[in-house]
Amino acid sequence: MGKNFIGLDTEKTAKLADSLNDLLSNYQIFYMNVRGYHWNIKGDNFFELHVKFEELYDDLLLKIDEIAERVLTLGHRPAHAYSTYIERSEVPERKDVSDGKEAMENIVESFAKLIGKQRELLSLAGEAEDEGTVALMSDYISQQEKTVWMYRSYLGH
Repeated sequence: MGKNFIGLDTEKTAKLADSLNDLLSNYQIFYMNVRGYHWNIKGDNFFELHVKFEELYDDLLLKIDEIAERVLTLGHRPAHAYSTYIERSEVPERKDVSDGKEAMENIVESFAKLIGKQRELLSLAGEAEDEGTVALMSDYISQQEKTVWMYRSYLGH
């Protein structure tokens, strides 16, 4: 069983890096969807949602960078082509959404997919004794669970 330069099993880190690239693909599509919501939002809640979507895509962009850097830290290459993102993402690409309620529903659905993937990564990282990835996923999950609760409350769920 070989170890990489940070002392983790190379087989396990290869699997982790692949899962992180899968997560990265989902984040990238989600990010572009939210940018579109920000640009195209119309209606009574324009001012509120325009700002909220900008806050969200700024946060997603930070996480995208952290995920890519984690892949590099594990000794692998992050996915960096939109064709790869579209191929791998379970978050569907959304086009021309201008309705606030539809955008918010899509966001809640996307977070559900991300949180599920992050829980799987949390488990894989634990098995690999990869505390760095465990901490990252744990932070994302706890933050996003609260965000989902708030967005669902906004929707009246």
